[in-house]
Amino acid sequence: MVKMSRENLYIVWRKLKAAGNKLCFVACRIFPIRNNRISICTFEGKGGFGCNPKYIAEELHQRNPNYEFIWFVNDLSKEFPPYIKKVPNTLWSRAFWLSTSRIWIDNYRKPYGTCKRRKQYYVNTWHGTIGFKSIGLWRGHKFSKMAYLVSRNDSDMIDGVVIDSKWCAEMFPKGMVYSGDFLWDGAPRCDVLYGDRTLYKERFRKKHGLALDARIIMFAPTFREGSVNGRRVVFSELWTLDFMRMLKNLEQRFGGSWYLCVRVHPQLAARAEDCRDSQLEGKMIDVSREDDMYEILAGMDAFITDYSSAAMDASFAHMPVFIYADDIGQYVNDRGSMLWNMTTDSDAIIRNNRQMTPGMDVILPYPVAQNNEELERRILKFDMEDYLSKMKTFEEKVELTFDGKASLRIADRIEAYEKAVDEGELKIIVLYIQPVCALVVIGVKS
Repeated sequence: MVKMSRENLYIVWRKLKAAGNKLCFVACRIFPIRNNRISICTFEGKGGFGCNPKYIAEELHQRNPNYEFIWFVNDLSKEFPPYIKKVPNTLWSRAFWLSTSRIWIDNYRKPYGTCKRRKQYYVNTWHGTIGFKSIGLWRGHKFSKMAYLVSRNDSDMIDGVVIDSKWCAEMFPKGMVYSGDFLWDGAPRCDVLYGDRTLYKERFRKKHGLALDARIIMFAPTFREGSVNGRRVVFSELWTLDFMRMLKNLEQRFGGSWYLCVRVHPQLAARAEDCRDSQLEGKMIDVSREDDMYEILAGMDAFITDYSSAAMDASFAHMPVFIYADDIGQYVNDRGSMLWNMTTDSDAIIRNNRQMTPGMDVILPYPVAQNNEELERRILKFDMEDYLSKMKTFEEKVELTFDGKASLRIADRIEAYEKAVDEGELKIIVLYIQPVCALVVIGVKS
């Protein structure tokens, strides 16, 4: 008898579980699909009212208050607008609500075993666009067999993946294990970053008792997650960034009084305390437990991270962005190939990984530092005019779509799909059941 590896045993168990999950979805097909029902999830139920789905939902609700929004959450205490119905992110809850929704919106992956019905429309917005981290098959052996199966199952159901650039169109097929259509509409969450951001700046400063002319930099390190023998774990290191030194450097270079806004992943929110010291008293605002960071980001003056794709989003608003890559060697070893040719030489010109995006030759426009001394030098020598010039070239090279109208375009697509399905069903009814057309139409609409 051949002994199975722990990984293969885990896969067998997951496949059996997925088969059971699928049966629940099949059973729920006795219930009709509601044309106005839209089911949404973010970060596998761990997220709240945020990321790309939030802005699509807001736009659709504004257009038609009769939409019924279903939002799957692990924590029912999370706050949502009154027009959102919170439901538990459990198997039977997902099976019923997803099976009866015309539209699905998600920024992550559906659980293994989820199955879609005909004439349902699934928009995957993903939770990042142009980024640093390799994903999917680009991770090589770091991408597990189980992760592939989950990705494949989800991707086969997707009708359109939201992207914002040619860069994504080249990288995502292998990165997301996806061969379907792309919705090159831009990232809805970035709509608030376009144009005049005065409202968001004033709102944030008033909320936190800061002067309206206060200047703020957001620190948002990436969330590191993986699995060991099928068990999900979080990987994180202590941050070596000297925050007070950074604030003093910003004040010296840009003038004004600078403050630190910390946004670590909600699952690591307790780690925000690692940033505190006596000197930061009154200088630090922790927004780690907020469900959506983009209206907050719109109120910032600068941004710093290690490898979070939010760096790209922040730079599209033309605020200074700094990369603090103090563990680049270890990170590449843990994660697999990067989407950019990151190096331990912080003075090197960083280009995109041509293996992943062969159709472009793009230079990363952000100053990169590996330690506090280098970061100080990057801040004090920061040239805004040169930075904006590099950003313009960057945006042209990746063929970026960023105009504040992404939510509108995706809402248009969803409404168009609903109309086409509705008219198609009515056409069939008129063709084959004309004598009782009116009665049947009422049934379809119910």
